[in-house]
Amino acid sequence: MSIKAIRTGIVLRPDPTRVLFRPFDLGSTTRTLKIVARVGSMTDEEAGKKLDEVIREFGGRHYKLERFLLNRFEQIKAHLLTDEPLTEDRKLLLGAYFTMEYSLESAALFNPSMIWHPDQTNVPPGYKRFILSLRATGEGHVSSISFRMGYIDEAGKIVLRQPSRYVTSPEIVPNHRFNRAQFERKLYELRLENSIQEKMMVGLGDEFALSELDAQIKRVLAQFRYNAEYETIASGLLALAKSNYEIHFDDDQSLDERCIFPTSPNETNGIEDARFVQFTDNDGDVTYYATYTAYNGRVTFPQLLETKDFTHFSVSTLNGAEVSNKGMALFPRKINGKYAMISRQDGENIYLMYSDDLYFWQTKELILKPTFHWEYVQLGNCGSPIETEAGWLVLSHGVGPMRKYAIGAFLLDLNDPSKVIGRTSEPILSPDENEREGYVPNVVYSCGGLINNGELIIPYAMADYASSFATVNVAELLTELTGQNKTEDIAAENVA
Repeated sequence: MSIKAIRTGIVLRPDPTRVLFRPFDLGSTTRTLKIVARVGSMTDEEAGKKLDEVIREFGGRHYKLERFLLNRFEQIKAHLLTDEPLTEDRKLLLGAYFTMEYSLESAALFNPSMIWHPDQTNVPPGYKRFILSLRATGEGHVSSISFRMGYIDEAGKIVLRQPSRYVTSPEIVPNHRFNRAQFERKLYELRLENSIQEKMMVGLGDEFALSELDAQIKRVLAQFRYNAEYETIASGLLALAKSNYEIHFDDDQSLDERCIFPTSPNETNGIEDARFVQFTDNDGDVTYYATYTAYNGRVTFPQLLETKDFTHFSVSTLNGAEVSNKGMALFPRKINGKYAMISRQDGENIYLMYSDDLYFWQTKELILKPTFHWEYVQLGNCGSPIETEAGWLVLSHGVGPMRKYAIGAFLLDLNDPSKVIGRTSEPILSPDENEREGYVPNVVYSCGGLINNGELIIPYAMADYASSFATVNVAELLTELTGQNKTEDIAAENVA
């Protein structure tokens, strides 16, 4: 018997009207100076009239637009030719000339990950709220993390809440405090630990801020001007520091108005395929983690997102000899006292990793190779393992002929996940005729599902364009994975 997922018919398509404001950076000091001068040449009446036009046209499309425009002014005010004070209207207008709208999901809304909402208060009996994270892709094929909310009713029906039209990226906290010992360990992994680096960190305490590191680096560079080796080390130190940061949203923002947009040097071309998991520590403390792929246009970097409340987030680099490639997915709890991760370092096989430190991963163990025709090209996970009484249930993806992606599953032993109990020999979900066409044809893909009342809910992407949901009966799937149905068939044949 081959288990097949049942499609719900829900389709979540990208909405180009969901725009956020972003800095409009011309990349030229000369052009910036010219624009500042042109705005400065406007009379107060002209400037006021133009600002009124901007607010009238764009104010209703954004959350707290004027606050962002004033922030943009602060970022470009160094280009002003004099210290003469400006009116707030003039500051707002200058900010507007260096701001742009960005449609974050104009190209695609795909690769969803599903977790239970941390707030289940005031939910009717039998209902459960969930959070859906998605990879939103817009202009320039830059990907970010977008959110939707919904609930599952007592009958198992999935209902998505209509999102607000507002979308806002968070406040970045550049003065995130760094633990020196951990920072230096990361430098060692990146081969940046040497006598030059030591000079650039002289005087920093056991904890330090980005601003303190930056000031010390500038002092050292001032003594060794035009030295390429010093400049290379300085660039690496700052890139590492800027890749570990915090982001904060306003408490009064709805979750579906929040967008995590690329910020660090590692992420300039996108934040891809976040796999969220509700992680419960040994003391019962709950943290929501997401492993994701940062892309700078040339190289991919596995990174980690963590939050308690989906309002305040920390972003960290993942480090260690075995941190590479895509698709790392964290188990929802420690196993035998260690953090555990499913991974795919070589692009085709599935590995198991353990670590005492959440941010450093040094070893891996091969547990699954492409075995069936629909996965001969490569295997990968489709989200974090889900704990069941029978074992760790893991959704997988396989790639076959014509680069066709399909979704399957495998089951790992609860106490020793290196032991594979069973795997599906056929996909449980393959692209049908309605799902084949899109940005990337012939692909169904997920970044993590949930079990609700005996049903495995699989949120999945269709052709890297839109998203949907499918369900599978958990008992039937586990029966197939544990081989119980085969045992029953053999027994029936023997009786006959």
